[in-house]
Amino acid sequence: MEKINLIVSGAGGRMGSLIIKLAQKDESFFVKGGIEAKKHPLVGKKLDGIEIYDNLEKVLEEKDVLIDFSVPSATMDFIKTVKEKRSKIVIGTTGFSKNQIEEIKKTANYIPIFLSPNMSLGVNLFFEIIKYATHLLKNYEIEIAEVHHHFKKDAPSGTAKKIAEIICNERKLNQGKILKYGRNGITGERKFEEIGVHCLRIGDIVGEHYVYFGGTGEIIEISHRCYDRSVFALGALNTAKYIYKKKNGLYSMEDYIKEEVLNVSSK
Repeated sequence: MEKINLIVSGAGGRMGSLIIKLAQKDESFFVKGGIEAKKHPLVGKKLDGIEIYDNLEKVLEEKDVLIDFSVPSATMDFIKTVKEKRSKIVIGTTGFSKNQIEEIKKTANYIPIFLSPNMSLGVNLFFEIIKYATHLLKNYEIEIAEVHHHFKKDAPSGTAKKIAEIICNERKLNQGKILKYGRNGITGERKFEEIGVHCLRIGDIVGEHYVYFGGTGEIIEISHRCYDRSVFALGALNTAKYIYKKKNGLYSMEDYIKEEVLNVSSK
């Protein structure tokens, strides 16, 4: 069986190093190298036997797959190189601006890009449940809460933003007008269409997301809790296998679930 040549950015981080370890145990992959920022102490050294570079162009070749868990500015540079090399990329980075998302979409016309704020299969099935619940519970108020470790740099999490997007799309609401990020002071009476988004950063919690549907005299809570980062790493590797077979375009976990889980033909 042909092996997939894999490169991992953010190789020295918790997620990147875990992806490398799991990929080395998977016969589908040959890990060519890792990428880290210039002046990172691992650059020029080996991590689990894998060479760490500070320049993607030194190692990336046509048809290779880059798994990227870094920061938005680095990701935007990576997709330019991936486009030039006619390679493929799986993006797990979060915190992109609207302009950066638009740039990613444009680049997907030239290369296969897999983009997801959360690589967990369970979380993405959770998204489908939230969509159905939002449709079903039309007369219920909604609040969103998320909890992550104190190292997380962006807030709200990409997953919480995705949840808000799903709810707003289902109810045909303008996110810019109805989302309330925390509350402080005299905020006035809550409007029905308002959706609160609340973020906690504490300890070493991997990731928890909660959606509350409030009606008269009752609250329905739907939640997802992650206890092990390996679910994200395994998800990234599975989507790398998926994107390796794809032509140019922007793909998501929704596409992956339809094709690989539900066996429904897509792109």
